[in-house]
Amino acid sequence: MSTKIGGRRGRARVSVTALVLGAALTGAAGAATAQTPSPEDDAVASVDEVVVSARRRDERLQDVPVAVTALSEQTLQNLQAGDLGDIESAVPNLTLHVGDASNAVVYIRGVGQIDSLAFADPGVGVYVDDVYLGRAQGAFLDVYDVARIEVLRGPQGTLYGRNTIGGAVKFVSQPMTDEFEGRGEVTVGDYGRRDAKASVNVPLVPGKLVAKAALAMAKRDGYAENTVDGSDDGDKDLLAGRLAFEYRATDDLTFRLNFDASQDTPDTSRTPARATPVFGVPASTDPFKVEADFNDRNDLKTSGVSLVADWRVSDVLSLKSVTAYRRMDYDTKLDLDATAFGFFGVYDDEAQNQVSQEFQATYTGDRLTAVGGLYYFREHDLTYSGLYGPDIALVTGSLNDQTNTSYAVYGQGSYALTDALSLTAGLRYTWESKDFARTQKFFDASTPFPVDYGSPGLLVTDIDTSHDWSSLSPKLGVDYKVSDDVLAYVSVSRGFKSGGFDGRSNDADGARPYEPETMWAYEAGVKSVLFDHRLIANLAVFQNDYTDLQLSSFVADSGGGFAALFTNAGKATIRGAELELTARPVEPLTLNAVIGYLDARYDEYIGPGGLDISDQRTPVNAPKWSVRLGGTYRVELGEGSLVLGADVSRRSKTYSTVSSSEILAEDGYTLVDAFARYEAPGDRWFLSLGGKNLTDERYITHGFDLSDSLGYQLAYYGAPRTWSATLGVRF
Repeated sequence: MSTKIGGRRGRARVSVTALVLGAALTGAAGAATAQTPSPEDDAVASVDEVVVSARRRDERLQDVPVAVTALSEQTLQNLQAGDLGDIESAVPNLTLHVGDASNAVVYIRGVGQIDSLAFADPGVGVYVDDVYLGRAQGAFLDVYDVARIEVLRGPQGTLYGRNTIGGAVKFVSQPMTDEFEGRGEVTVGDYGRRDAKASVNVPLVPGKLVAKAALAMAKRDGYAENTVDGSDDGDKDLLAGRLAFEYRATDDLTFRLNFDASQDTPDTSRTPARATPVFGVPASTDPFKVEADFNDRNDLKTSGVSLVADWRVSDVLSLKSVTAYRRMDYDTKLDLDATAFGFFGVYDDEAQNQVSQEFQATYTGDRLTAVGGLYYFREHDLTYSGLYGPDIALVTGSLNDQTNTSYAVYGQGSYALTDALSLTAGLRYTWESKDFARTQKFFDASTPFPVDYGSPGLLVTDIDTSHDWSSLSPKLGVDYKVSDDVLAYVSVSRGFKSGGFDGRSNDADGARPYEPETMWAYEAGVKSVLFDHRLIANLAVFQNDYTDLQLSSFVADSGGGFAALFTNAGKATIRGAELELTARPVEPLTLNAVIGYLDARYDEYIGPGGLDISDQRTPVNAPKWSVRLGGTYRVELGEGSLVLGADVSRRSKTYSTVSSSEILAEDGYTLVDAFARYEAPGDRWFLSLGGKNLTDERYITHGFDLSDSLGYQLAYYGAPRTWSATLGVRF
């Protein structure tokens, strides 16, 4: 077996090396032979280029020596993107789905965090208009009033800092204008889907004050049926809104005030399927026919306010301030045996709030461009969770009270040594502290569910502790413009995620902190615009040396029950390559390809027994191959046009649990999506019809491996085949 695996890895490395050399030679040859396109040629067929703010200033995507994917509003529409999860296939080496607790599970290049509880920080940062979302709950955002989504791959410790060891996902809202304008969309589909989105931009004082309001509503019945009572399982019931004001005090000074709120309060949330028998109940034969003695619930409410001030001090210097406050309330109840017999369930009630402040200065000179700033973040999280079941002698309930504080100072600059050669250097110093208190009670089994923590009980755990960590996150890079249309770069950077405390521990181990994660990342890439602007080809190769991975697992305890451990597991090496292609061979036709390759392995994995079990484990959410091929074709119909699009995506075998369970591993799957859209003259309105997962593929996204503690495993599946129709208007 080991010989076979090693042979496969060897062949994969040869293939990736050939791919890298081939793409580099193609880029060089294209640069040598390409001519500046004439206006006539450009009108015939050229690929649209995108502006991004990956380095905290607006730049052309092809000029940024960073592995970043920018998904424009048009691209998101073609992806039929309703929420964050719909962008997964459009970004190489991205794994993204909603977890069991309505949390965003985001992995980039095999780096992220699968645990949903508040003590476990995410490994990929999610931002909305420069405001960091501290918790994974509330980060699985719906797509509305979005100009673009940027996905930065690799550690972003210098410019973004906190919990971006794997990368960052940035939502950029639609800009405000001096025109009265608006848009709206209504979508209907199967499973009772009915969505609505609307926004309006209103100049209140011409040239001075603008207001904008946006609203989104999304409702859908569950994909699954609870066969116990016949109810739908996994509904969606979202209402979200945003109100913004932009005040232009002078031509150089602007203030933007944003308010947002959302609530997702479905009647039921998803119940997992039985991947193995549960206490004698056979495994599920249909993942969308589930059993639960009570309907699961995931109620999530978020709100926030932010104030952004931009001051253009001079032609070369700009100052920016981002002040934000956010709140999140989350309540979940989960039938963790997935049977009709009510063996036991779990529940969580979480309240989190955060305050952040960032001051930033940007300098743009003839040869030197630089960004520097100060950052402050503080959050308080109170989580009440427990375990309940009629066959459990003592019902448990615990209360975690945690305060996290972070300070950082950072700077990064790029200096043009020549017109073609530039050097980039950056450094961030981060100091973080965590104050953690945990109490746990045992209650009588007759206590009503969910248990009120104020009910009489036996106090069995009382932990009150704190710790702080600090780190330097450097970055060094060199980029070279082979021509106006070809950029080559190399970089080395360090990522950092602070340590913490095991929020499930009920003994003295809970008072001992686990250590920070760190990662050194090495990357080389080529960005090119070739063949008279008909092809954009971006290639990146990388290696991540990953230390002190923070992982959780379920194990049996001495009392015959089970315990969840969260600790530093060891070391891993992740190598890979990414290729993104966008081509427009003729004006009506646009083709695109996204290819990601990962070779992820543990170098050391210390299991609960203190033994190195690295040969028995594979890093989670790190498929060897992720590929997407797609295209659109535009047909002119009178003054309007018809756009036809389709794409196929393929992911190879993916382990969804830290235990590397083969039962919960997805062996690989292929998804096919397609759409047809009529666009009226002047983009005044459009009508589209689309379908996703047209072959009705059944595939596992994640699961619970409780085999070492309770003897069974539970699986969550991706959405089945769906269709939808959307009518949109603009005015």
